[in-house]
Amino acid sequence: MEETKYTVEELAPEIDDFLGPVLDAANLDVDYEVVEGAHTHPDFENPEVVVKFSGSDVDMLLANRAELLLALEHVTMEALDLPPSDHSRVCFDANDYRVLRIEELRMSAITAAEQVKNTHRPFRFNPMTSRERRIIHLALRNETAVRSESFGAGPGRQVVIYPADMPAPPPGAAFPQAPPRGMRRGRRR
Repeated sequence: MEETKYTVEELAPEIDDFLGPVLDAANLDVDYEVVEGAHTHPDFENPEVVVKFSGSDVDMLLANRAELLLALEHVTMEALDLPPSDHSRVCFDANDYRVLRIEELRMSAITAAEQVKNTHRPFRFNPMTSRERRIIHLALRNETAVRSESFGAGPGRQVVIYPADMPAPPPGAAFPQAPPRGMRRGRRR
């Protein structure tokens, strides 16, 4: 078993020093508690410390796929000077968003893999964070008929699921597009 690297006792004061003033300045009606990680989905995400939010403005944190929650998490990790490789050891959550999102991504990966198996065409997910891409890859790690690869750069990075026997495009190549509807092998239907 992996040795615990971060503890609530160690991080809570540092998180409070940074996050408290940020939330006050943002005038958000939220409270948070720094707790030990629950290890709900250890195969996908296994944080050592979780910052759990509650309060009347939690919906604002969770809007647009938890954009504000994830942004607060990111800037807090940067302010605490945690190395990027350790960012997964600390996570922010509200209303069990993380658990639900992991399950949503896992199910999406399985559904997309079935589609790829049936059509023998690659499937491209919308851009997502590195944590979410990792969940897709892990959900498909035992699939032998398909493989997943990350494609693109920066915030536009996506997961693409390919049939196992289909070569990936060379680096820098455009993602292969399906022919337009009504077109097959260069002829109109």
